[in-house]
Amino acid sequence: MKHLLLAFLFLAVPFTFAQQISGDYIETRSADVYTGQCFANGEVNLVGNEAIMGWHVDKGSWDGVSLDGLNVVAVVRAKATLGDPYADPYPAKSVLVVDENADSQQRKALENFARQQTGKLTDNVEKVIYTTIDMGIARNHERHGMALLRAGNFVTVQTRGINEHDHICGNEVTFYPPLTQTAHAMPAVAEKDEYQGPGLDDTWSNSGKRSAFVGTFAR
Repeated sequence: MKHLLLAFLFLAVPFTFAQQISGDYIETRSADVYTGQCFANGEVNLVGNEAIMGWHVDKGSWDGVSLDGLNVVAVVRAKATLGDPYADPYPAKSVLVVDENADSQQRKALENFARQQTGKLTDNVEKVIYTTIDMGIARNHERHGMALLRAGNFVTVQTRGINEHDHICGNEVTFYPPLTQTAHAMPAVAEKDEYQGPGLDDTWSNSGKRSAFVGTFAR
């Protein structure tokens, strides 16, 4: 009887997977994230409602599924400047881009991971696209802040480190934090920030803005 009771209790408790996952993270916004107050005020309510977020899993699993070496991207178009404390960006529209090298279980786990990382930003997923994704971050000091993300032929993000020529007013700070939890993130210049895909009723192509983050994540 005791063994039957223990078995019943075990089955009655929902099973949850231990999530242990880490890797690289890239983010771009259509507004400067590293900027001074005056520049930020000039952009708020005009731009900054679009974002691209990309994750490359170095090692780990989600929902009990190994995702080593795979990538996922979330592209978002919100109702207001993301990070503006005086505006409501929701409901936002989003597109998820999932690594075509993933099998069916991995694809679902990548989608769930991206949704969990982005919260309400991906409550309304308009489209899920499976395609090639290439993502890499430079590791040496000379190329600090350099990263590249390509998804299919419709997402391109290319960044470089911030240098002395990017300090325009002299009062720049990291004005907006990243849109998701990171282990480490530094602002960077988006030499190219482009989305030319479906699902958002909008496309964009920006360059030369201090609108990117390059970093790592660990959960």
